[in-house]
Amino acid sequence: MFDRYEGGELAVLVHVFFSQEKDTENLAEFESLVTSAGVKPVQIVTGSRKAPHAKFFVGEGKAEEIAEAVEASGADVVLFNHTLSPAQERNLERICQCRVIDRTGVILDIFAQRARTHEGKLQVELAQLRHLSTRLVRGWTHLERQKGGIGLRGPGETQLETDRRLLRDKIKQILSRLSRVERQREQGRQARNKADIPTVSLVGYTNAGKSSLFNRMTASDVYAADQLFATLDPTLRRIHVEDVGVVVLADTVGFIRQLPHDLVAAFKATLQETREATLLLHVIDAVDNRLDENIHAVESVLEEIEADEIPVLLVMNKVDMLEGFVPRIDRDEDNKPVRVWVSAQTGEGIPLLLQALTERLSGEIAHFELRLPPNEGRLRSRFYHLQSIEREWLEDDGSIGLEVRMPMVDWRRLCKQEQQLPSYVVSHEERI
Repeated sequence: MFDRYEGGELAVLVHVFFSQEKDTENLAEFESLVTSAGVKPVQIVTGSRKAPHAKFFVGEGKAEEIAEAVEASGADVVLFNHTLSPAQERNLERICQCRVIDRTGVILDIFAQRARTHEGKLQVELAQLRHLSTRLVRGWTHLERQKGGIGLRGPGETQLETDRRLLRDKIKQILSRLSRVERQREQGRQARNKADIPTVSLVGYTNAGKSSLFNRMTASDVYAADQLFATLDPTLRRIHVEDVGVVVLADTVGFIRQLPHDLVAAFKATLQETREATLLLHVIDAVDNRLDENIHAVESVLEEIEADEIPVLLVMNKVDMLEGFVPRIDRDEDNKPVRVWVSAQTGEGIPLLLQALTERLSGEIAHFELRLPPNEGRLRSRFYHLQSIEREWLEDDGSIGLEVRMPMVDWRRLCKQEQQLPSYVVSHEERI
């Protein structure tokens, strides 16, 4: 579809420092990202600026330096560790005479390589098309002209407008197919809710060891590797947790700083497993120097997908790389487990993690008895939609009596949306 430069395996990397403290670890992460994409970095160009240059992002002198680096190294592509505007990409390509791709493009390329399931491929294609729709003009030089000649006179739109319309149509088709997948997932979730099966979702920064932990806990063989975004397609397995029973464990895609918004939107169906979970296991690389920043990045994405209200248990992974460290459970002032130190690689601390799951899940489902006024039929229907009503009766004063049983996370979410709801509670009993 696009008449562009043929990309290759050799790349010049570009990183700009916008503060006095040079964030070299961010650059190291980008190198790892590029390597995960199957590209070999041949040269790294760095610079410092107070703000991005409007035309080239890096300034004219640095743009010329990048072009010289491309020519000297024989690179086929320039990769920026930043988000570029379509105009900046176009201007840089004109100088460098090769393709210029920003951080978002690199992440999209990795996702395209790793997607295995039909759903995963659809989600990646959707994200790529959304990203591409703002960059159409770069691909061709004749797109502003109207079609002409015998058999080509017709709608009166330019080639660029035609391509944009085709892209919009394609995006609509993919959204329609993804909505069907989402409905299928929703049916599975409703069946689990009806059977009162809690869902525990693994979340965390990419390469924190989620898939290794998933394999250790479920005796599965999900693909796990020491590379960014090894997991894209969600995997669900049933495990048995003492005093709780069957629990569904979900392995999901890893998060990263500056995760493209298009990707978050495209992976909505996948991330729904996280949004509807009873408990989140936030897996953290305990030996990573940027531990706090990684935690903040994950929390930001959880907030973006509206999963920040779900209870979280922190799992500090890779303790086998900490000399003389003994796995343990950290508790809060109420003696509730809040952090578990484990090693997915060696299995150390996994029994402690299962013990913490027992304690956290056994208290996360509660019984409520409510009295709803006669005019609160909409609220009653919401409880039916959540499939949480165990018994219903009519009081003498015309109010509706309900006995409901539901995950605490659903109750908290409902209270946040319906602020008058707590005033209707007559009795409340947690399951222990």
